[in-house]
Amino acid sequence: MAKAMTKSQVLTALAETLEISKKDAARFVEVLVNLAYREAPNGFTIPGLGKLVVVNRKARMGRNPQTGEPLHIPAKTVLKFRIAKAAKDACL
Repeated sequence: MAKAMTKSQVLTALAETLEISKKDAARFVEVLVNLAYREAPNGFTIPGLGKLVVVNRKARMGRNPQTGEPLHIPAKTVLKFRIAKAAKDACL
């Protein structure tokens, strides 16, 4: 299995494909990421890739894997990424 692309490799690929400088590609990625952070509570979608959604997890009972004793896991809010059907179909 091939290794994941590094940030530098991603920026180089974007710059070459879009025929822009690496600096402009880096700025584009930075702006996109900051926009995703800011809009995630409302649901941030990248068409064809997926969607960031905020999910409220309920409190539940768990188990300590070392001792086996039950423990309470409190409710919390988490951020999830839901992959788009088009991305699943393309990759799988």
